[in-house]
Amino acid sequence: MNSLPFQPQRSEEAGPARRVAGVFRETTRALRARGLATPDLDARLLVCAACGISHEQFAGRPERPVGPDEYERIGRLKARRLEGEPVSRLLGRREFRGLDFELTPQTLDPRPDTETAVEAVIELAGEVIEGGRAPAILDLGTGSGCILVSVLHHLESASGTGLDIDPAAAGTARANADRHGVGARAAFVCGSWLDSVSGRFDIVVSNPPYIPCREIDGLAAEVAGFDPRRALNGGSDGLDAYRAIAPRLKSVLRPGGWAVFETGAGQLDAVQRILLEELPGVASAEIRRWRDLSRRERCIGVRAPIERR
Repeated sequence: MNSLPFQPQRSEEAGPARRVAGVFRETTRALRARGLATPDLDARLLVCAACGISHEQFAGRPERPVGPDEYERIGRLKARRLEGEPVSRLLGRREFRGLDFELTPQTLDPRPDTETAVEAVIELAGEVIEGGRAPAILDLGTGSGCILVSVLHHLESASGTGLDIDPAAAGTARANADRHGVGARAAFVCGSWLDSVSGRFDIVVSNPPYIPCREIDGLAAEVAGFDPRRALNGGSDGLDAYRAIAPRLKSVLRPGGWAVFETGAGQLDAVQRILLEELPGVASAEIRRWRDLSRRERCIGVRAPIERR
């Protein structure tokens, strides 16, 4: 009996028959097989990015052809995702509080829990301003600018300064401020904490490095392997940045102004002690705490004493 020559099986996405829906299914299967937490979402984001289409176009035209160059781009992105690189790093952007932020290797990838700091600043801004004066905000370690830009986007009269030790990060923050229409009310400078800052502010906010150095390698691979180490490393106990910032707060906070800090797990009480040592005269009523989306205490605010005449 004559046998037919072997022919390799064609996948549904092979050759000219490749379509968005089929390539999406193929990508999802590969990501799911690796055990990634959100394979469907990741695959959709990668396909949309590689093909230059919106999520509406993805849903409305599943039969859209995927060209060879697009398919190759999807393959490269998929391979990097399978190696553990976060989607936000692959795409170079992250949504934060409803805004799209550009990311670079020098900037921390902002997490949803950091939105707690934004909400805290917005809450306090309405309390520290007298006579309709616009609030002035200082963001220490601004990174992508996500905290400052989000606050300025919400508070249309506010102005702010973002400081970062890395010039590339400060440049990224500037680009994000311009993208979201708040660039005229924002300044960005390079420096180590408060060394390059002058003037007085109503609110100082910071999400500083707070991971104890010995714990960094044990973090999730997407954090330990891809976030800048300098944005994570808080020293031996995770509190180095708070100790560096606290002694200078009196020089930059207006009387009655607030300092707001994000903290790591179990650090809030220690950070409070550091801040109170540097802001003597603060009463218990002038300390606030905020919980994140998981109901964990995430941020602390301490109010500078009001000068008495």
